[in-house]
Amino acid sequence: MNPQEHLYYYLAVSAALFMLGMVGVLIRRNAIIVFLCIELMLNAVNLSLVAFSSYLNDPTGTMLVFFVMCVAAAEAVVGLAIIIAMFRNRESVNISDINIFKW
Repeated sequence: MNPQEHLYYYLAVSAALFMLGMVGVLIRRNAIIVFLCIELMLNAVNLSLVAFSSYLNDPTGTMLVFFVMCVAAAEAVVGLAIIIAMFRNRESVNISDINIFKW
């Protein structure tokens, strides 16, 4: 099996994860589930970056993955803080129930 076929497998798994995350963001209305689906999409992009980095024998993609993971960790902290604040104010984490422009 040549290395290009391995790349296709990794990209297929990455595309499936990204599509699953996108469907979750578009369909679900629970803020926590939407947040987890966004994290799933970020991990799918990380998988494709590592696959291309390994295929091209270039460490730049792997270094970019570490940067994306740091940004995702910061996003997780801020996102969960926003979700907790929404729950404390509105008693719900349903995205349809929350409108920040309504008093």
